[in-house]
Amino acid sequence: MATLTAEQQYLETIVTGIVTHPEAVQTDHVEDELGTLVSLHVHPDDMRVIIGKEGRTAKALRTLLRAMGATHDKRVNLRIIEPEGGLRYGMEGMAPQATPPLAAPDHVAKALRDLPVDDIL
Repeated sequence: MATLTAEQQYLETIVTGIVTHPEAVQTDHVEDELGTLVSLHVHPDDMRVIIGKEGRTAKALRTLLRAMGATHDKRVNLRIIEPEGGLRYGMEGMAPQATPPLAAPDHVAKALRDLPVDDIL
């Protein structure tokens, strides 16, 4: 097994404490001229926990990694890899909700109907 970087160890320590399947937590890293990219892999059931409400947990993890990198004069970014079988839209059995079409107020709709086609085009 390859040795983990300090960023990977830090991220894994945090993430294993908040997920229900800590044995499935894995990280990879790639370093280039732009900095370090840490990729996080978790169990499909734990994606909801990692992303958090409105992405707040993911944002907090990214902030912590960037702060750690800043103390070592490095730029560190986080990529969360969506696992196979993950729930893209949230809770099981829920399909993405279609947004209703926007309806113009009655006076706007009437004004548009009364316009000659040549004026619109």
